[in-house]
Amino acid sequence: MLILNQPISRDELKSIAANTFGDMVKAVADVRRGLIAIDADLHADLERYLLENGSMQQDLWGFNLWVDEQGEDFIEFDSLINIRAWQGNPSRDVLDPEVRSAIAGIVNKFIL
Repeated sequence: MLILNQPISRDELKSIAANTFGDMVKAVADVRRGLIAIDADLHADLERYLLENGSMQQDLWGFNLWVDEQGEDFIEFDSLINIRAWQGNPSRDVLDPEVRSAIAGIVNKFIL
């Protein structure tokens, strides 16, 4: 698991994917702190890692990065950790457009 503190290239992301799912990397973003954690078998593992490193539950959102895709197909806003009725998100999908936009901004900052 890795919390990105500097940008990585698509080629580096593809190398990470090759060691796990082949064409996809699981990721969790902290939308308040502007962080992204990658490289685990489960979003829950990345969530725990960020919580241990100062993040707050309500700020964490899981998603997948499809390394061979571009544009809207690159980010898939799907994770079990996103199911939070108490936060207005009763789905695995990230429903709030502002949260989606924040995640996309963080991804664009760290994945070149």
